[in-house]
Amino acid sequence: MTAQIIDGKAIAQKVRQEVQQEVLALSSQGIVPGLAVILVGDDPASQVYVRNKTRAGQEAGIAVFDHHLPAQTSQAELVALIRQLSGDPRVHGVLLQLPIPANLPVGEILDELDPRKDVDGLLEANVGRLWLGRPRFVPCTPLGVMRLLRESETKLVGARAVVIGRSILVGRPMAGLLLGADATVTICHSRSADLGDRVAEADIVIAALGKPEAIAGHFIKPGATVIDVGINRLADGRLVGDVAFAEAKLRARAITPVPGGVGPMTIAMLLHNTVRAAKLQHGLISV
Repeated sequence: MTAQIIDGKAIAQKVRQEVQQEVLALSSQGIVPGLAVILVGDDPASQVYVRNKTRAGQEAGIAVFDHHLPAQTSQAELVALIRQLSGDPRVHGVLLQLPIPANLPVGEILDELDPRKDVDGLLEANVGRLWLGRPRFVPCTPLGVMRLLRESETKLVGARAVVIGRSILVGRPMAGLLLGADATVTICHSRSADLGDRVAEADIVIAALGKPEAIAGHFIKPGATVIDVGINRLADGRLVGDVAFAEAKLRARAITPVPGGVGPMTIAMLLHNTVRAAKLQHGLISV
């Protein structure tokens, strides 16, 4: 058996086309969805991510407001900007690109953001709503994974799912979404014992551990769906995921590649969340 390769690029493009149509519909009502992106410092990877997000937003017809701040920015200055954007009616979503300089307390700063503009789904109010089964905004990567599962026709109800990783950006919200879809969920992490045994029982494997090819191909249950969130650069320059792809694809029913799997979905779902925020703030939806 050779797995179906889940084409994240194609599915992300589909989502972006859907967003573009929604933006056109909102524009006909005089509403232009607006996204503010804040970058603090000069981290090269963050600069690339922000540039990609800005370009994708503009292509979809979203008004993007870029705010590039020096690494020396104080907490008071960043909080002032967050408060300003929270009150700006042109801005429906605010994204603070992480990581930010270590001297800036992320939690305290994000607490100043209007939860209705938290398109990253990181505020306590939105995390709590997710776990209560009433999500307002879901972090973009897990939301994208759910779309990949649907597009690959993966059965969720009653399925045994293993989420490997417990970060607030991926692992924990991913588990909440799968529970909400009636899957039976196990969360594993870097200190989990018998990880291979847990993976071998899973109909769905979501790997977000951040360790190159840590999930061996022979761990995978035949017929499972494997979503590899990891992206790791090796010494030779190659990008690989958290799953040993070449081996795993011989056992899985469906699997995402790295690159070209989950990555493109994250930006697509950010655009989706921005449009959702615009609808929410203009009273077109209620959550």
